[in-house]
Amino acid sequence: MSALHIPILRLGRPYRSLDVQRHTLANGQTLEVSVANSGLIRRDLAQLAKSGEALRAIPTETLVGYMEKAADLYLNAELPWGDGDRLQSPSDYASALSLMTGLPHSLGRNNMGKVHAAMSNIRAVLAGLTRGLPLDLFDSGVVEQEGLAVNFFPQTNSLGVLLPSNSPGVNSLWLPALAMKIPVVLKPGREDPLTPFRLIQAMIAAGFPREAFGFYPTTHDGGDTVLFGTGRAIAFGNDTTLKKYAPYRHIQVHGSVRSKILIGDDFAGHWQAHLDPIVHAISANSGRSCINCSSILTGKNRDALADALARRLAAIEPLPREHPGAILAGFANPKAAKAIDERLEELLQTPGAVDLTAKYRDGPRLAEAHGQTFLRPTLVVCDDLDHPLANTEYGFPFASILQVPQAKMLDVIGETLVVSAFTKDRAWSTELMTSTNIERLNLGPYSTMRVQWEQPHEGNLFEFLYRRRALQGDLVAV
Repeated sequence: MSALHIPILRLGRPYRSLDVQRHTLANGQTLEVSVANSGLIRRDLAQLAKSGEALRAIPTETLVGYMEKAADLYLNAELPWGDGDRLQSPSDYASALSLMTGLPHSLGRNNMGKVHAAMSNIRAVLAGLTRGLPLDLFDSGVVEQEGLAVNFFPQTNSLGVLLPSNSPGVNSLWLPALAMKIPVVLKPGREDPLTPFRLIQAMIAAGFPREAFGFYPTTHDGGDTVLFGTGRAIAFGNDTTLKKYAPYRHIQVHGSVRSKILIGDDFAGHWQAHLDPIVHAISANSGRSCINCSSILTGKNRDALADALARRLAAIEPLPREHPGAILAGFANPKAAKAIDERLEELLQTPGAVDLTAKYRDGPRLAEAHGQTFLRPTLVVCDDLDHPLANTEYGFPFASILQVPQAKMLDVIGETLVVSAFTKDRAWSTELMTSTNIERLNLGPYSTMRVQWEQPHEGNLFEFLYRRRALQGDLVAV
């Protein structure tokens, strides 16, 4: 069978580059991905005015309808696959995604469901982002608030996004920009060009103008061109990679976020009733999501809780990618798995940390099974908050557990994307709600993976893309 080729999309138009990345998939098929150079990207970015015009010509209500239709097409339809006449079915996509990223088919389908839900619930998502403002604000730019006219205007002509390869679900974060009439310029992750390409095809088929989409598999230099050539941009990656982007206000960085579960004193005595949400927070999506729990803090009963968690996590075993019960993903790059395992073993030599899952799991952490390389779930018990494993995260089910007095927890957690605080203590809940270190807060025994479409879990895309200003003068009635 000839190699499948995924093209660059230059304002929605396929373009085959002489420079390609070649991937040999686990089934032996070759996948070629065209690579855009920085000069090509810069030339296209200069044409983005056309993209914005194409979106602004369509009423927001119509765009929202397109998004809802695209949700169904993404989940169920056969869509263009590469730059030829081939069509990709949903099962073809799930299989190819597994071969590229290591996700088992079950997790691939779960992620499809997450993205579909974000698209089909776009009205609720926009209501959450705008705090209930009418959709036609994106048409007129003006809304009435408490009898006063307020103007909302875009701060950019495009949104650039450097996507990761860890989880397809992350693509749901850029989708609302299209309904807000902001074109997108995407650099896909090396191991997952498949998801954004399929999403673009679904949205074009649903009615979105193709000019609204740029799709540029590229190098690090090309990625910088996307970030610095668009008025607003989002970058995903590890802390080292993203450090250079942090000073730039137009770039929103999504790095290591170390979501946590804090168990209050009123819950610590009956932890047995709440094991399920803790295990889910650590292991769901094979630990690849930014909102997976990477640290658990409890004021008491650490050892009993840790032992029960270690037993549950150690029971999660590698299974074939096609197995319906597979919940552990293999690594697309076996060298990365080996490097993580070696680093963990090195850090475990530092006094004050023990891998409690080691005595319960059936084999070593690093496992070669079913034609893939896996890291088995790992729970590390730490005695010291300063231990290097006490506040870190890895791209597999990994968490640390520590005993910290409730009164000190907020002083030590650092910046945290999601905190699930298992408590009904009103005074402590007030402290949690006023903490500046917590991006999103769940009060109660909830998994950190809990998502509500009305509540953006990292930043607010509307406030990132639009600004508000007061209006006075003779205006057309709102």
